[in-house]
Amino acid sequence: MLSSIFRHFNRKNLKDEKYAFLFDEPPANEYVVYDTETTGLNPKSDEILSIGALKIKNNKIITSEKFEIFVKPTKEISPESIKIHQIRNIDLQNGSEPNEAIDKFLYFIGSRPLIGYYLEFDVNMINKYLKPYLGIKLPNEQIEVSGIYHDKKIKFIPDGHIDLRFDVIMKDLGLPIFGKHDAINDAIMTAMMYVKLKNITKI
Repeated sequence: MLSSIFRHFNRKNLKDEKYAFLFDEPPANEYVVYDTETTGLNPKSDEILSIGALKIKNNKIITSEKFEIFVKPTKEISPESIKIHQIRNIDLQNGSEPNEAIDKFLYFIGSRPLIGYYLEFDVNMINKYLKPYLGIKLPNEQIEVSGIYHDKKIKFIPDGHIDLRFDVIMKDLGLPIFGKHDAINDAIMTAMMYVKLKNITKI
């Protein structure tokens, strides 16, 4: 009920009807997995540096339809931030302006449900730009892989502690961890996690 009310008012706030497709019925059995690299962990003050995404269709990861874009920040990236994502100021000299990046991202995802690891943060980062740009927040359904993992795991250890760290989940699912930490690699690993979780009954 609350989600339908939010969707209704979100749709009314859309500034440009060119983007009405975001509210369409999503294509059957299609999803978008995405991740962002940012200057920090505060959506109010930090900025997006890159977005990586790819599609899942009929339970298959479509790496040929991946999306990767770098975004120009408005201020210098701190050394502490560079240590985490290895994106330097010089790497973003030819990056896209934020609204241009958001525009391309919206056309890539369409109305498909979004999948991610701690997706709420990535959605909040997109909304930081989307709200002033188009007047709306992302209307897409959101699917959290750590939640799926937790719900499957807790059935067999109801009183146990569930470790939801990314690398721990990957290892527990028997999935390879890519060496390079960036938005597109993290999106691919999250997609692998989702597909594996959807196709197993017990971990």
